[in-house]
Amino acid sequence: MSILVDGSTRVLCQGITGSAGAFHTAGCLGYGTRMVGGVTPGKGGQKDPNGLPIFDTVADAVAATGADATMIFVPPPGAADAILEAAAAGIRVIAAITEGIPVQDMVRTRAALRDFPTSTLIGPNCPGVITPGRRTSGTGPDARFEGGCKIGIMPGYIHTHRRDASTGRAVGIVSRSGTLTYEAVWQCSQRGIGQSTCVGIGGDPVKGINFIELLELFHADPETDAIVMIGEIGGADETDAARWIGEQASKPVIGFIAGRTAPPGKRMGHAGAIIGGAADTAAAKIAALRDAGAHVVDSPADLGAAAAKALELS
Repeated sequence: MSILVDGSTRVLCQGITGSAGAFHTAGCLGYGTRMVGGVTPGKGGQKDPNGLPIFDTVADAVAATGADATMIFVPPPGAADAILEAAAAGIRVIAAITEGIPVQDMVRTRAALRDFPTSTLIGPNCPGVITPGRRTSGTGPDARFEGGCKIGIMPGYIHTHRRDASTGRAVGIVSRSGTLTYEAVWQCSQRGIGQSTCVGIGGDPVKGINFIELLELFHADPETDAIVMIGEIGGADETDAARWIGEQASKPVIGFIAGRTAPPGKRMGHAGAIIGGAADTAAAKIAALRDAGAHVVDSPADLGAAAAKALELS
């Protein structure tokens, strides 16, 4: 099983005619995702280079294709409106890949999304979500997969379906950092550990789905054996998640917090990665997770080994 998306998910790309949208639509198609069309206002009735239909609105696209997920590559000034347009059209999973959306736009968007409780926002400023498919042929970037769903920019070939994993075990991965997500995936795959679903939630201060919601989903998934949670300095999300883990977790949680050497008041990479108080520091978050019983590593290079140990594979 998986969470959020699977091989039956029908996916749109908002901003499909832009360079990034076009490139990653092709990549998702190549992975085996059921891409069913795209949206660019004013270009409805055309087709993209892959032969996918283009629509003027998300509502038109949903009516014609039955799409229930979307990835957003709309430029920052229009990306918040694109999120709400998708929610209003009944899209279930909205992956906002766009970086640089103004924080005030996201504050208003988060408030407006309360009127659309069946829509789940991932991001913005995130790599997206992937439920790995079964490998059918090839290796490395030339590998081909089926039955999975890749929505976003992650390199699909490094991910491993549970049934292709030599150990027959799988972890769910949730991370504020895209590159650290890939690092955790690669290390687990190299150790014969599959992934049920991997979700990059993004590093902006105001975003959609967060750690606790994903911990709950992974705990409810019978084919997720453990969870890898990668956080960073800034905000209280990791501390809140630690409290949930201490009170409710029944599966192993492997944790890493980035930004241990960041000085107070210094933003490190992500817009949300800034220490605003004592509870925002890496040390405070690491302590909270360890107190909750999570397996916290000091270096991202140890994530795979920690996952293997937590699963009693080493």
